[in-house]
Amino acid sequence: MSAASVPTRSRARQFALRLLLVAGACLLLAGFTHSRRDASFALGERLVAPGGVSPLLPRDRIEALLATLPTRSGHVVTPDGVPVFWRALDPGDYRMRYVYEGGAGGVNDRMDFALSARAPAGADPAPRGTVVLLHGWMMDGGSLLPWALGLAEHGYRTVMLDLRNHGRSGAGPSGYGTREAADVVAVLRALRARGEVAGPLHVMGVSYGAATAIFAARDLGAQVGGVVAMESFDNAGRAIRDMVPHMLARPPESAGEWISRQWLRWRYDPRILDAAIARADRRLGLDLDRVDVGAALAQAQTCVLLIHGRDDAHVPVSHGRALAAASPRARYLELPGEDHLSLPMRLDRLQPTITDWFGRTAATGDGNCPQPLPPLHG
Repeated sequence: MSAASVPTRSRARQFALRLLLVAGACLLLAGFTHSRRDASFALGERLVAPGGVSPLLPRDRIEALLATLPTRSGHVVTPDGVPVFWRALDPGDYRMRYVYEGGAGGVNDRMDFALSARAPAGADPAPRGTVVLLHGWMMDGGSLLPWALGLAEHGYRTVMLDLRNHGRSGAGPSGYGTREAADVVAVLRALRARGEVAGPLHVMGVSYGAATAIFAARDLGAQVGGVVAMESFDNAGRAIRDMVPHMLARPPESAGEWISRQWLRWRYDPRILDAAIARADRRLGLDLDRVDVGAALAQAQTCVLLIHGRDDAHVPVSHGRALAAASPRARYLELPGEDHLSLPMRLDRLQPTITDWFGRTAATGDGNCPQPLPPLHG
């Protein structure tokens, strides 16, 4: 492929925030703009399904970048009848340049991310393994493209999935990681049959995708070499109750947002959340307060690396600590100074740790989970 240059420099609330679960949380708050009864109804509907792709996700820009890459893609129809979209990227020297510049509390975070050229013509190296990447709420597989490229440059074939109700995948009842994990298992079965899964299999997820990764690890058993779960919640109901008050409490960033926030605070009542969660339970056929990621982690046969930002207020660090205590196979990294916005952007700090983790978990094969390399200093 001829050389291509696609710069994607961004500021806060442009590219950085577009790739994060916070967009989904902001839209959840839209449910409060009616009466209390209407608010619980609207919020309950948002909990049932994301209602589309976040307007903060720069799909056109991501698609333009993906068009320069030699990827393969398609759909797998799961036993639930949900067509799940996948996209595979082979190992290669993509010459990605990546720079992160952080601000206080993630407000001024930015990244400089550019793909300057494809590897020289010739056969790609055999993959050292396959990493499946799982995105957050209201995102899609393309939102994890920097991680896909970074891992591909270190020899891994990467497979980006669009979870059900997201991106190019079809609709189905949300499972807060449970039903999505069953989709992952079905897709991997189909991809393995067509030769897309090469070498040891690993899974990496962010936020909603991290919970899905842990459920998938439980369901896949010994098929998985290692898992990275970044910013996972421990319990779905508790995560919702933690996130919404935080979104109301955080400082507004504009006069319009201040007015809206004051109105929401006046309307807000914890009973709204309880009613919304109860409505979502009925619609989904789930008890969100019993969607227990820690129990799934305890049943997983593979090594799981949990990573959480100490300053995370969207999914508080207590979730990560509870998960870390759930299984002797879990290893835990807690990064001071990182929050829910900044942590997934820290390829500069975390990529060596994660690449090393996948390599060493694949090599052990005896259930003895290694200690992770400490992250690089920010």
